[in-house]
Amino acid sequence: MASGSQTVTRPGRRGRRDARERSGVSYPRWYWPSFTFPGILWLAVLFILPFYVVLSVAFGTVDPLFRLPLPVYQPWWWSLDTFQTTLEKFTSGDRIYLDPLIRTLVYVGLSSLICLVLGYSVAYYTARYAGRWRWLILVLLISPFWISYLMRIYAWQSLLQPDGYVNDALGVVGVTPIIWIGRPITVVLGLVYGYIPFMILPLFGFLDRIDQHLLEAGRDLGAGSFQTFRRVTLPLSKPGIIAGLVIVSLPMFGDYFTNNLLGSTSTSMYGNLIDSAVGQAGQGPEAGSLVLILIVLVMIPMLYYLRSTRRSTEAA
Repeated sequence: MASGSQTVTRPGRRGRRDARERSGVSYPRWYWPSFTFPGILWLAVLFILPFYVVLSVAFGTVDPLFRLPLPVYQPWWWSLDTFQTTLEKFTSGDRIYLDPLIRTLVYVGLSSLICLVLGYSVAYYTARYAGRWRWLILVLLISPFWISYLMRIYAWQSLLQPDGYVNDALGVVGVTPIIWIGRPITVVLGLVYGYIPFMILPLFGFLDRIDQHLLEAGRDLGAGSFQTFRRVTLPLSKPGIIAGLVIVSLPMFGDYFTNNLLGSTSTSMYGNLIDSAVGQAGQGPEAGSLVLILIVLVMIPMLYYLRSTRRSTEAA
């Protein structure tokens, strides 16, 4: 090598070499990547293959005798006719699928906002002021998951019946019985009840990791409690807010149990379209098409979350 030249070593390679020297153990190049193999295999079996089956059903055909979906696994034989027909139900004619889609966007947006406001309050109190009671609060938040979501919505249905306990309690103070089942607000509150723990837990994780010295520095610089929260706590908890919104909103898009038990046909959501298509003879390809459209919709917030996470990681 010429005089004065220097050998350039990439930081990643130098870091791995230093780690080997400190540990005194040398591993082959494939050793650590091999730990990802079980996870990759799990995703391939339980996600990639089922997704390919959905594609084969959506672009496949229907058995003319039994009206059952016939998946077509060869991509060169796929047909886009059913997919185009499904899209036309959103954009042309009576647009019978457009209203459920709009209702889903509105319901999911309202439910996610309510989950954020309520969940942030609970997570903030638990992380900052609960003290020795924080673990009890977290156990109480997790405990509903020990019971099936369907059973919990059935319980809500019993409470909100015209002769249920809610109307009985309102009758004590002179309020006439209210018809709760079938109202949009009931569906929204049912979604909030079902998914709010998914908002609280990631928010608590981020708020609990905020360094107390940063909050004390804000107060030492003259900031009040609200200014410290707005300029320190809230920005630092933004990744938790985005994560919570993604976690609660994605399953809401496909939820149909809540509307089936607490709503009506006038409050049907996108998940009800898929559920109805699956239950009807000859509608298998249309159900697959609806699933693909839903996947495209939910990819938008997911990609935003990944982009925000990458920026936060690079900034750190």
